[in-house]
Amino acid sequence: MQPGALFFKTQHFKILLLAGSLAVAALATAQPVKLGAATYLLAPKSGDTSPPAAPGRTGAMLQRAAPTNQWYSALLFNPKPEVLFVQPLTVQATPAGLELALPLKEVLPTERLDVEIHYPHRDPILLSPLAFEPGPAKLALASDWAIDIEMGRGADQMTVTVAHGSPYAQLRISRGDVRLRLPAAAERIASGSASDPRVLALRVKGQAYALFGPTGVRWEQVSASEWIGRLPAGSGYLAAAALPDEQAETLALLARHAYAFVRDTRVDWRYDAAASQVLSTFTASTQLMEGPDNGPLLGLYPHQWFNNASVEGKLGPAYDTVRGKIRLLAARQFTTTTRYTGFVPVWPGLKGGPRLDEFNDQLKIDLRKRRELIPDKANKDNWRTSAYWQGKGLTRAANLAGVAEQQGDLAGRDQLLAMVRERIEYWFAGQADRSYFVYDKGLGTVVTYPDEFFAVEQMNDHHFHYGYWIRAAAEIALRDPAWAAKDRWGGMVDLLVADIATAERGRADFPFLRNFDPYEAHSWASGVGLGPAGNNQESSSEAVNAWAGLILWAEVTGNRSLRDLGIYLYATEIDAINHYWFNLHGLVFAPEYKNVEASMVFGGKYAHNTWWTDEPRQIHGINLLPIGAFSTYLGMDTGFIQRNLAMLKLNTETYNKRGKFPPNPPPADIWQDLFAKYLALADPAAALAQWDRYGSVELGDTRTHTLHWMLSLNAMGKPDFSVSADTPLYAVFKRADGRSSYLAYNASAAPLQVRFSDGQTLTVAPRSLGHAP
Repeated sequence: MQPGALFFKTQHFKILLLAGSLAVAALATAQPVKLGAATYLLAPKSGDTSPPAAPGRTGAMLQRAAPTNQWYSALLFNPKPEVLFVQPLTVQATPAGLELALPLKEVLPTERLDVEIHYPHRDPILLSPLAFEPGPAKLALASDWAIDIEMGRGADQMTVTVAHGSPYAQLRISRGDVRLRLPAAAERIASGSASDPRVLALRVKGQAYALFGPTGVRWEQVSASEWIGRLPAGSGYLAAAALPDEQAETLALLARHAYAFVRDTRVDWRYDAAASQVLSTFTASTQLMEGPDNGPLLGLYPHQWFNNASVEGKLGPAYDTVRGKIRLLAARQFTTTTRYTGFVPVWPGLKGGPRLDEFNDQLKIDLRKRRELIPDKANKDNWRTSAYWQGKGLTRAANLAGVAEQQGDLAGRDQLLAMVRERIEYWFAGQADRSYFVYDKGLGTVVTYPDEFFAVEQMNDHHFHYGYWIRAAAEIALRDPAWAAKDRWGGMVDLLVADIATAERGRADFPFLRNFDPYEAHSWASGVGLGPAGNNQESSSEAVNAWAGLILWAEVTGNRSLRDLGIYLYATEIDAINHYWFNLHGLVFAPEYKNVEASMVFGGKYAHNTWWTDEPRQIHGINLLPIGAFSTYLGMDTGFIQRNLAMLKLNTETYNKRGKFPPNPPPADIWQDLFAKYLALADPAAALAQWDRYGSVELGDTRTHTLHWMLSLNAMGKPDFSVSADTPLYAVFKRADGRSSYLAYNASAAPLQVRFSDGQTLTVAPRSLGHAP
């Protein structure tokens, strides 16, 4: 689910809402809670929908905040569990047991005259206990990239552990034997049992699977498509795996590690300021079921193994997946290193140039029309009065304030920031009839009203929505630190931060990194994860906007641990975008996929589309907006920018030839300012020539900010990612003549000495932007 989406609500989810959350809402009272100068409620007001119930949890998991917005979240909300895209495996809990499959690529033509790439759950094998019927599936344990699914009835228990990257589904049953049902007649792979009687290796419909039972297991064939594993007393476990190939060495590798059952997974991150990079360490803890302790077998995604010298020469067989090749590593731990390329909250003022008069004129116009920048709070229609549209308006005005400030118009800056401050306080005060925040203890979440894009009803998009608010609050606090004090308005901002970026695990009030998947390295947007293709994220750029907001807020409030978390999220998400949305390294997209980018990434597919329209300009633009000073990462590959915009032209021609338009089509030049800003990262002069000052404006931006962006890049040059600095808030640009511009922002109350990796130094005054030249 993404902003702008008219998301399809399944009937079973409607029933769940009616039976669960609406009943809770009827019993609750909208009790106010003071938090500094702010106020939030503990329940929605009469007539407003409550967040959904999440009954698919064991008693222990009910004591923790519900992990919404994860790859496995459908398990919590849907009484009929959906497919979970574990990678490389898919699994689905059913009344008969657990289905397991290795998805294969499918190329699906679309009415857009392109294709989507799907890796669906097809032809699974089914594992079930023989002595009892499994119970309803529940989440019994969740660590950073592994879960336990419990399917028990009283003393009869069946528990399955699956983890991102793992080739295994690891089963434990309380008593009896295990039945294996196959989708067709299977052929036993002879080498699978020649050296180890614990192993049953089968080929079914061209795919190889292996089961690794305990010592003493007896494999009995019931029919061509059914086997029973007779388990010895006291050894109620086995591991089931899909094999990437039928090589004897591969089967032997999986057999060596099959008995190290995953019990905990954890990612730890460290920001190395001197090197401007993030080190992420992934550790899997295991329980040895029998035999020698060979440790776990981990599957590394492309973003984890690409250019990673620490695993070079250690990687084994690979699985073809929707994320590209997942390559096996026999290790308990590995580390990735990700560059942090920095950003500053605002760029310097324009001091000259042939279009300075035009720019100054536009600035005056936008300042004069400043009341139009944020949707009217008195509007009775939900449209653009929700937290999402308000947040876009807040950052739109805050960006303009930064430009006015750098141009020396402090009165204009103050007028804009006063307006932003007034609107945030209006919502935070909790006194408005319709615009307010609620903390829901049942899920462990903050939600806002009025609900839009199902941010309450389905827990969608919290990082998108709150990212705008956090960044706007940080812009105020950079100029007025007292406003951000916890006993004033800062406590409420911290609550929004906690909703999307709590770093502690196992808390009852908020889940660990609600939207972020540490192993896949990106966020998920759907809160309940419903759908045949699994969870999804569309607007990756709005996720980056959120993490930039965390960094700014942490810098101004002096919260170093939050700063480091924000940098980890920012750098990691960008790395994932470059792999899985933009395919910059050529490791992910199938050759049949002709688009240069994926606008929608799901657990089981990627596509060039949006939730609300198939109009090409919005498809291409949704992973660019909002473009602000933190967006220089979009210029890492200027050749890709040119290819992306060339594909936009081709897609638009195809769309127009199809002639299938909505009843109220958007302007033909919709988001033309967005594409001009994007092009400016590769060719500022061409972007300035392309931009229409009187054309359409994306609702998160202003004409002034767009022109300032392009003229600044024309003057400073393109972003230079070869140079780093020892402070989080920095940027470097390089002109065609080789001269560089160095920027750094100091959010503290003391002067800051910044060192750049090429030897340049810069002393930055407190709470200000420094630049050279």
